Amino acid sequence: MTLAYQFKPHERPVIPGSPFNPDHPTERMFAYGFIGVLAGLTGGLGNALVTSNLIYFQGTLGLTAEQVQWSPAAYATTYICANLVLVKFRQQFGLQLFLRLMLVGYIVLTAAHLVIQDFWSAIVVRAMSGIAAAGLSTLGVLTWFQAMPAPKRLYGLMIGVSVPQLATPLARVLAPSLLEWGDWRVAYVFELGLALLTLAAVLILPLPPSERSKVFERTDFVTIALLLPGVGLLCSVLALGRTVWWLEREWIGWAMIGAILLISSAFWIEHRRSNPLLMTRFIGQWPIVRVALVAFCIRVVLAEQTFGAVGLLSSLGYGTEQIRTLFIIVTLASIAGLLVTLAAMRPQSPARPIQLACLLIAVAAWLDSGATSLTHPADLYLSQALVGFAGLMFIGPAFVIGMSRALLGGPQYFISLLVVFLASQNLGGLVGTALFGTVETAREKFHSNILTQQIRLDNPIDANRLAASAQQVAGVITDPALRSAEGSVLVGQKVTREANVLAYNDVFLIIAVLAFVLFLWGIVIEINMRKRGEISPIVRLAQAMAAKITSAQNGGPRS
Repeated sequence: MTLAYQFKPHERPVIPGSPFNPDHPTERMFAYGFIGVLAGLTGGLGNALVTSNLIYFQGTLGLTAEQVQWSPAAYATTYICANLVLVKFRQQFGLQLFLRLMLVGYIVLTAAHLVIQDFWSAIVVRAMSGIAAAGLSTLGVLTWFQAMPAPKRLYGLMIGVSVPQLATPLARVLAPSLLEWGDWRVAYVFELGLALLTLAAVLILPLPPSERSKVFERTDFVTIALLLPGVGLLCSVLALGRTVWWLEREWIGWAMIGAILLISSAFWIEHRRSNPLLMTRFIGQWPIVRVALVAFCIRVVLAEQTFGAVGLLSSLGYGTEQIRTLFIIVTLASIAGLLVTLAAMRPQSPARPIQLACLLIAVAAWLDSGATSLTHPADLYLSQALVGFAGLMFIGPAFVIGMSRALLGGPQYFISLLVVFLASQNLGGLVGTALFGTVETAREKFHSNILTQQIRLDNPIDANRLAASAQQVAGVITDPALRSAEGSVLVGQKVTREANVLAYNDVFLIIAVLAFVLFLWGIVIEINMRKRGEISPIVRLAQAMAAKITSAQNGGPRS
């Protein structure tokens, strides 16, 4: 049902559950663009403020190191699984009902957390924010479709997908000001305010209507009932494994077994269905697997910034206020990366920005691999600007390539592509932190052992260092033996700091190698496509849509 509206053939929605795309006046297109930016930032900023300040929230909420790591796990679980339900909900019950229910639920739970302040309420809010973020990300894309004229909607899709990525660096810019005004509640009030603004904007300027049809089937809920706990167990292992250590807790192994069994069962059910929720045969095709794998691997190496650079500076004693300027530069570089991609994007060779992004990450990681204990945030301005630039350079083209391949097969494949792509991004972020965090811990122990063995009391230089460290506490400790012992502790702290720096340098080198391998892989993929004479999926989709519109204008019925 589309009420009393009459739409032209080219205004019909391409994506299932999305609104019609009528021609809007310029003022309304700008308004939709503003709503798109607001929705994208609202969906990402709340969680980014928490994840970028986990230690702060841990202290103010009185949580343990293990408890606080459940927050990103809860968010990733619901974000990955939400679109399985949300896309079909939009198709069956309409877009406006979906947006209102999603935003109102998010607002109510966030407001409730300001009153109920415990571990479980924090987890529930993060889980709900994952659902809201999935919906708001979709809203951002759909509103940017409305904000662009028909020939430029490809760019609207890229902007809509890219805007939520700005939330991570922007959160580190805003965090010092928000947290200095009060405790953790200020961040949640800010998150609540953004959600209220988005709800008001959606009510003032609603999207055009969408087509409705009955799409839910009973077996859909069986699949969701298996995938949700399966993905939850997997995300929990990735988020907490490094904190509790992989081999120290028995539940880690059982959780991985449970995740494999539940996710495999869900895919087995979907594979045997005549009308599946997840098109397993489609997502099992090599071109789709390749898109998801490339996107996943790039998200893993982007941990160079979210884990590597931030972790290095934290180990050197720099706080949120001292790295704010660094992330202002990263935010500006990220916006520049998006603008350059929009200007340089060519439908005939859409993978070029992805290849360049991999090369930039490799260069940035190589530059950072020479860090020392004297490294300052200013020393990372160039490298982290390159990473920020690359982060928004790859996401838009990667999604557009995947979506084009999905829509070439038919609109029914879009849900599967969306779920797989979003899963690759969220799991890639968790895997990157877990993988490189584990490597850093192991290498820190290695370097610390080597450095400790090199300290000898019969070496005059080492003896002077111990004496100087002991002298630092001479004003508060009068006992010579205790003062000497405290001096040894201070030397040990310096050794640990140096070992951490060396460990992070090892991580940066590994990331540089991985990113460069991805760059070479991208070149090989493009060469092979040229040898086969394969046309870009974006070009093929544009040709198919043009032919469909021409056919409809020549004799097809209007909606």
